[in-house]
Amino acid sequence: MSKAALRWMVGLLLLLAALAAYVGFDLGQYLRLEYFKAQQEALGRYRDAQPLGFAAAFFLAYVLMAAFSLPGAALMTLLAGALFGLGWGLLLVSFASSAGATLAFLASRLLFRDFIQRRLAERLRAVDEGVRRQGAFYLFALRLVPAFPFFLVNLMMGLTPMRAWTFYWVSQLGMLAGTLVFVNAGTQLARIESLSGLLSPCLIASFVLLGVFPLLARHGLEAIQRRKVYAGWRRPRRFDCNLLVIGAGSGGLVSAYIAAAVKAKVTLVQEKRMGGDCLNTGCVPSKALIRTARILGQARRAKDFGLRSIRVEMDFGEVMARVQRVIRDIAPHDSIERYTSLGVECLQGRATLVSPWEVDITAPDGRTQRRSSRAIVIATGAQPFIPPVPGIEAMDCLTSNSVWELRELPARLLVLGGGPIGCELAQCFARLGSRVTQVEMLPRLLMREDPEVSALVERRLGADGVGVLTGHKAVRFAVESGEKVMYCEPIDGARGGDTGTQRIAFDVLLCAVGRTPRAGGFGLEKLGIPLTRTGSIAVNEFMQTKYPNILACGDVAGPYQFTHTAAHTAWYAVVNGLFSGFRRFRADFSVIPWATFTDPEVARVGLSEGEARELGVHHEVTRYGIDDLDRAIADGAAEGFVKVLTVPGSDRILGATIVGEHAGELITEFVSAMRNRIGLNRLLGTIHVYPTWSEANKYAAGAWKRAHTPAGLLRWAERYHAWRRR
Repeated sequence: MSKAALRWMVGLLLLLAALAAYVGFDLGQYLRLEYFKAQQEALGRYRDAQPLGFAAAFFLAYVLMAAFSLPGAALMTLLAGALFGLGWGLLLVSFASSAGATLAFLASRLLFRDFIQRRLAERLRAVDEGVRRQGAFYLFALRLVPAFPFFLVNLMMGLTPMRAWTFYWVSQLGMLAGTLVFVNAGTQLARIESLSGLLSPCLIASFVLLGVFPLLARHGLEAIQRRKVYAGWRRPRRFDCNLLVIGAGSGGLVSAYIAAAVKAKVTLVQEKRMGGDCLNTGCVPSKALIRTARILGQARRAKDFGLRSIRVEMDFGEVMARVQRVIRDIAPHDSIERYTSLGVECLQGRATLVSPWEVDITAPDGRTQRRSSRAIVIATGAQPFIPPVPGIEAMDCLTSNSVWELRELPARLLVLGGGPIGCELAQCFARLGSRVTQVEMLPRLLMREDPEVSALVERRLGADGVGVLTGHKAVRFAVESGEKVMYCEPIDGARGGDTGTQRIAFDVLLCAVGRTPRAGGFGLEKLGIPLTRTGSIAVNEFMQTKYPNILACGDVAGPYQFTHTAAHTAWYAVVNGLFSGFRRFRADFSVIPWATFTDPEVARVGLSEGEARELGVHHEVTRYGIDDLDRAIADGAAEGFVKVLTVPGSDRILGATIVGEHAGELITEFVSAMRNRIGLNRLLGTIHVYPTWSEANKYAAGAWKRAHTPAGLLRWAERYHAWRRR
């Protein structure tokens, strides 16, 4: 049994013992108003005989009662007023109640926090983050309402990361008003007939108003801060539109679509082509190229499918022409014509913020027009980052934006970067016939994934002819005797024991070391809108910038650079931009999936095994090998695995990683399960068509179930069946 579970059991036993003693010894008789009133005179004599000792005993009794969460705090507070008067009674109860509450808080943390965290770590993460930011504020609001059970506040707060000192002083301050009312009422104890009379509807309403006051004060402070932020700016009397969107990539298009759907007047500004990077230089062209490269890869495996050979004649120019055709076929989905038909005003030009409500739009012919909008959404995306390596500026470096301009297949391609883009394109060009060398500074490819995932992908890239060099840093580029070369050096701890500088000759350089937010050149500096250390626009949980009416979404705001998360954050940006006067919605990043479209594909949602260890999240790992899947064997793709992380002793999913054919499609079942809090038991009970790839998810759930089979119950079942055979 773990220490956390042992502490939980000890706490439960202590609680049961306290309840048994309370009932067995009929301690409740001593916590009735009638008993206190009957003993008031006798207690007064003890007080007069030993004033300090009596006060200390009363203080200690109150602390213990609060620490053990026993009923009777209200009665003891009344008695304090009757015995010590308003001043001394208030002093004693104020400190005793806060000290006892803090002891209960610490006991809850010691006995229960680790146990609860092990089982609900993922759900409590958002609560813990909220407590870190504004826990003192909410605790203060709860303490102002004595109708709310204080002992529950003590125990619940003990499960959060709130500091004990913060809990103590906020409790003392927050309970002061209620303590004053009860102690003052206690000075008239003889006239009080029942607690129900004391807690009149009028008094409870007064306390509720006290509890609401901090919330009202918070909104008031936010209003003052808004006035301060907008000071010096002149707001237009009327607005040209309800929402102005800068950028027509995934985030911008979804923003415009949603706003138009709710009948807002929308202006969409795009400097270059509609569809942004995803359509023109990212997701769409890369997947079109991957499809062609995969066909070539399968053709080379003809014998694996019972074929003697498959002859394929490849023309790289035609391959790239097909990529452009795919872009043109999809382009109408993101076209000006389509969005105009939806009611969106589409303007081509460069947008520049000139005030919190106004944007200048400079058309390609140089003409400028100004648009005013009540809310503005910035969705300018990201751009490839080219590292400042000496000599790289003379290499005609290609990026994921410009590689689509190639019409001749590079004989020798150097790929700098081992992330998803680098791995996808390195494998593609190797299958198309280039001699590819891939260099990564980090110890392994796909560093965000678990080591076994990186190893499998690297093994497959090697089988396709990619020379992978990890743990090496590019130090300079040069042209020597008409040949382009790169020199790289191993980083400490690099694999293979390389100690010297390596020289790599190449014909074309493709830089895929990452993307940086496109946050410059459209007026953020003039408005003083800050950026984060990674260069993205600083936004709050509502996707708002420094100015609440200016919001950002997608790659330029982060924290993820995926097309689907751009669309996800666009919803929050638009809704909060249009309706924040009524209600605001916090962006939810709790269940974010992604995929790398190498062969085999890699897809993940939630925590990886490595992340769970780093974060200290208790977990169990269930693994199912796809080499056992009937459909995978039939398709000649029996490679990879499904790995699921669950809460120990529970079927609740913390994360899932899939490596194999169609992993990007298969992960959706786990995304849906996590989003809707469906555990592996229900996933196992869902009928999957046979034979399909989706059965891999069901078999992973079955592997979890077998690992949690109740052995004792099965032994009894075996005895039962043996008895039935007699």
